[in-house]
Amino acid sequence: MRTAVPAAIAVTGLALMTFMIVVEGEPGALPLALITLGAAWFVLARLRGGSSRR
Repeated sequence: MRTAVPAAIAVTGLALMTFMIVVEGEPGALPLALITLGAAWFVLARLRGGSSRR
């Protein structure tokens, strides 16, 4: 459950980046930031979740 929100943010960023590339021909800063934020949050959630279970 802790990884659902970051994964949703990253997927939203990927969808927005795809849309921006198709429409404008280049990705914007917001989709890149969403993907980076979502991926970093996902990794941190996985690392923290794994260490607390032991």
